[in-house]
Amino acid sequence: MRLVIIGGGILGTAHAVAAVDRGHDVVQLEREPEARGATVRNFGLVWVSGRSEAELDHALRARALWEKIAAEVPRIGFRPAGSLTMVRTPQELAVAEAAAAGSSAEARGFTLLEPERVRALNPALRGTFLAGLHCSQDAAVESRQALPALRDHLTATGRYAFHPATEARSVTDTESGATVRDDHGRTFHADVVLVCPGDAHNGLTRELVGAIPVRRVRLQMMQTAALGEPLTTAVADGDSFRYYPGYAGSALDTLNRDQAQTPTAAEHKMQLLCVQRLHGGLTIGDTHEYAEPFAFDVDEAPYQHLESVAEELLGRKLPPIVRRWAGTYSQSLDPDTIATRAQADRHVWVITGPGGRGMTLSTVIGEDTADLLDL
Repeated sequence: MRLVIIGGGILGTAHAVAAVDRGHDVVQLEREPEARGATVRNFGLVWVSGRSEAELDHALRARALWEKIAAEVPRIGFRPAGSLTMVRTPQELAVAEAAAAGSSAEARGFTLLEPERVRALNPALRGTFLAGLHCSQDAAVESRQALPALRDHLTATGRYAFHPATEARSVTDTESGATVRDDHGRTFHADVVLVCPGDAHNGLTRELVGAIPVRRVRLQMMQTAALGEPLTTAVADGDSFRYYPGYAGSALDTLNRDQAQTPTAAEHKMQLLCVQRLHGGLTIGDTHEYAEPFAFDVDEAPYQHLESVAEELLGRKLPPIVRRWAGTYSQSLDPDTIATRAQADRHVWVITGPGGRGMTLSTVIGEDTADLLDL
């Protein structure tokens, strides 16, 4: 079969990988010269630890798919480094203890570590904390390297073509397939058209499927210069318990009731996530903003909060901050929905809305779409 995929982010590219792996031909269109949305503005984390029970099997399968892809495309920078969620208060410790004793703890690779064992696993963590919840199943990829690496791999098959700086203007469904017209006046004929628009919920997406149950979420992040030593795992703080459904339960209810976030963290709905890039710098975030219109500039207070928490856990000053950015991603309104799929016509589908799970779950979303369409 011949597929046209509209959208060059990780979700569109994961669908291209699934289709090419099944022997189909793929043409992928990206409106920018290079994808510059949520795919390259995230942590690159393959995050199993906080997924809900309903999502856990998907997350584990997605991680396995990332590892399989990495065997063929090592340039994506896959690292099975695991994570440590650092706890600094008795209330956070109770949540970590409940998670480590939970029914899915073994599947997630949870172990609750005392400070000495935390430092043995990740010697860069020389700061102040009570314990660390280790998740051996968490991993990371290099978000800014993954797309070009995957495209080069797909191109080498002879069954894939990428067209950057190409905006799809219309999609026409016919009896035998569909035709995509781009802003260069070219047409592409396909048996199946998959539209993976990211957070572009209007324009062509709205023309094809109208309003769909998704929203945009804005975040702020930053990147440091090289740390000068390995950060052997990804690192999260106890505030992250509040934002992942996998930690739901009475201990989390107590945490939310008895331990308020700092005013800055509460205002910006913050957690600390930190991962080391292959070049040695740290990607640190993030915030959550849901009410549009979003500001076009960034606030400094969240960055100061993140620096303070990271330095407390590391027990040292952070390297200089070399860049800061904001980004937006598409999130399904139903928290139990892995991704929103809407059928526009017989041969045309729109797929979006994985939320902050996009980098983790894109591989399995692509496989599930291929199964759904019997590709």
